[in-house]
Amino acid sequence: MKVFVVVCMLAVAFRLVAAVVVPSAAPGGLTVGYYNGKCNNVNVESIVYNTVKDFLDADRSKGAALVRLLFHDCFVRGCDGSILLDNSTANPSPEKMSGANIGIAGLDVIDAIKAKLETACPGVVSCADIVVFAGRDASRYMSNGGVSFDVPAGRLDGVVSSAADATNTLPDSKTGVATLISNFAKKGFTPEELVILSGAHSIGKAHCSNFDDRLTAPDSEINADYRDNVLNKTCKSSSAAANPTLANNIRDIDAATLGDLASYVVPAVGGDYLDNSYYKNNKNNLVLFHSDWALVGTNSTLQHVNEYAENGTLWNIDFAQALVKLSKLAMPAGSVGQIRKTCRAINY
Repeated sequence: MKVFVVVCMLAVAFRLVAAVVVPSAAPGGLTVGYYNGKCNNVNVESIVYNTVKDFLDADRSKGAALVRLLFHDCFVRGCDGSILLDNSTANPSPEKMSGANIGIAGLDVIDAIKAKLETACPGVVSCADIVVFAGRDASRYMSNGGVSFDVPAGRLDGVVSSAADATNTLPDSKTGVATLISNFAKKGFTPEELVILSGAHSIGKAHCSNFDDRLTAPDSEINADYRDNVLNKTCKSSSAAANPTLANNIRDIDAATLGDLASYVVPAVGGDYLDNSYYKNNKNNLVLFHSDWALVGTNSTLQHVNEYAENGTLWNIDFAQALVKLSKLAMPAGSVGQIRKTCRAINY
């Protein structure tokens, strides 16, 4: 896949003051190295990277959370940090309260980065840019450097966050391929890019409520041993009332639980590793979500599942390009933006 990116420079520069609401930044205003020289000679992206690394060194599971945070923020109202907002008078039911965002995590990492940057240069770095930088750096960390890219910045933080928007916009893990293709097309993504971005499911975990339809899926759609001895046993265990979680990738499930299925596991450099194993698992009917399995149901997506199952290096490159494209999704026309003082609340 080739993605051609044209970056336009704005003729007029706006000074962004934290307490002032200004027009939403246009996608053409995003530039690589945007914060160079804007933060008292502090390297903004280095602060983000080092903070992400410290958190992931202590708890690798936060890597998948940060990649998910990037997608779930940008796909709803553009990359505006709206997923970070807590409920308030202005936003009584924000995005993070949507069922589509169950288990959303990594917010503590964003908070820590924001606190450091506010100390270094108050009112300069948006939470929206922090989410994008952190997602990029988590992708690099979780792939051992395989997914590595520069990403433009200059976003503003949104002031609107709606659980209903998230519910109505984010892809449903139980939906079919035609709906997925249509959903992604509305955001400007091709069927190939749908397949590429779905590869992020090689890491992380999911609640049973997101894949309980797979507990009774036919053998033609899911490996029967995986369904009966892994999914059903996990979700119908004594703790099932608490909506337990399971690793997205069969590779990251312990051998005792897998039993004979261990022979299907694709070796990786450690567990919870961002790579093309997702596509290999999909070809063996060993993926967690119906929306994942659905990608083998039509030639427009199956051909790319096969392509990336065979070429992990190509997927690394294309995933990086798809994340850059995702990061350029803008707020709805007419939106206003600001640089929040804290990422969980808008400025008043």
